[in-house]
Amino acid sequence: QVNFVVCQLFALLAAIWFRTYLHSSKTSPFIRHVVATLLGLYLALFCFGWYALHFVIQSGISYYIMIIIGVENMHKYCFVFALGYLTVCQITRVYIFDYGQYSADFSGPMMIITQKITSLAFEIHDGMFRKNEDLTPSQRCLAVRRMPSLLEYLSYNCNFMGILAGPLCSYKDYITFIEGRSYQLQQSEANGKEDTKYEQTDPSPNIAVAQKLLICGLSLLFHMTITKTLPVEYNIDDNFRATASWPVRFFYLYVSLMAARPKYYFAWTLADAINNAAGFGFRGYDKNGVTRWDLISNLRIQQIEFSTSFKMFLDNWNIQTALWLKRVCYERATFSPTIQTFILSAIWHGVYPGYYLTFLTGILMTLAARAIRNNIRHYFVESPAVKLCYDIITWMATQVAISYTVVPFVLLSVKPSFTFYSSCYFCLHIASILVLLVFPLKRTQKGSKKHESIQPVWSKKLEEENLLQKNSYSTTNNSFSQKQEITCRYQALKQ
Repeated sequence: QVNFVVCQLFALLAAIWFRTYLHSSKTSPFIRHVVATLLGLYLALFCFGWYALHFVIQSGISYYIMIIIGVENMHKYCFVFALGYLTVCQITRVYIFDYGQYSADFSGPMMIITQKITSLAFEIHDGMFRKNEDLTPSQRCLAVRRMPSLLEYLSYNCNFMGILAGPLCSYKDYITFIEGRSYQLQQSEANGKEDTKYEQTDPSPNIAVAQKLLICGLSLLFHMTITKTLPVEYNIDDNFRATASWPVRFFYLYVSLMAARPKYYFAWTLADAINNAAGFGFRGYDKNGVTRWDLISNLRIQQIEFSTSFKMFLDNWNIQTALWLKRVCYERATFSPTIQTFILSAIWHGVYPGYYLTFLTGILMTLAARAIRNNIRHYFVESPAVKLCYDIITWMATQVAISYTVVPFVLLSVKPSFTFYSSCYFCLHIASILVLLVFPLKRTQKGSKKHESIQPVWSKKLEEENLLQKNSYSTTNNSFSQKQEITCRYQALKQ
């Protein structure tokens, strides 16, 4: 953990240097790719030793598969290989070397690299094999129309800004940033007209980085002072279960799981700040002309803590992973997309039994929450006072349901997880099943609202607007239609 923090702080300084001295206006994309890759591999070697070779091996073999298999089926082979290689590494780390510990946890960066490998494989398949009219608006916007070089591929997978903690970004966004086109694309058009108001200089990320570092500091302070005094394991303490009342137990369940979140806030916000410090993550301007640096942000803390539905929590937690699950699984699934997506998420997270218990429980919770929302919410939204009461009740229910669901994720093993659930008499499991038996679960249409369990709100609005625009990228990075690319990107930024 100390190595991780030290390396991320070094990456933050390197990002400032990268933006200042290797700016795209001063340096060629080749140099920027080389430096970003070498710095990333150095950080990985420092943090994980020779385990870092797995990053290169996984990326190298995946690239070889892409070259020899061809665009028709390479997305399937890359998906199976990358996820399989990750799973084998997780099995050996957990069950052979270090069960329950996180020292030398090289599988963490491999999870991000696996996302990048599979995302890019699907994007190339969409761009070079599938017909344009068969793609969804978001697939069309992200489709890659030429095979990346080996250097571009390694730079995308192993750059110093995201190798340790991500977050995932699309290949097109990354290449656009390296080539220095991101500011042009995101400043050149507003409301269909040329807007030169903000084109004089590159926007500075300093304020955004400072704000995110402040959040990191507060999260780290909270984690080091409060988290250790509220251990999740106390939920299965024999004396606590025997003496505490049900309201006290559920209250402690909530506060203990809330106290477990700041370490994720710290890691993900710091990773976001590192990318911003390098100049990556700019998402245009809001209506007041204020810069937005949340293109690859991974969470929205306020929305998480005040979620009034299971969906709202999932929409704002680990956002880039939710988008990855949507793009490679949910919108491509031929049956039971929710179930398939949760199973893929469990496999990707690792091989601890607690992960599978959490995501299997999550399927029930998601379907039940969706059924309740679809069938009763409209009765409570007419009056502001009634809606406020409804929001308070659903906030409490959501926080308890989320906490109940993720306890096995923290406890990891089967026995303590079943000890917790049995001590609660599997109450929320039973309640979810009863809800699904009582309330009809409305089917959602593919391509419209079917992604509601994992798709962020801004992404759904993007698809609706892109459907009207029908924009797409052209056949190569070097000979694309500037106007179409600007419009396609702008639809995302506008939200």
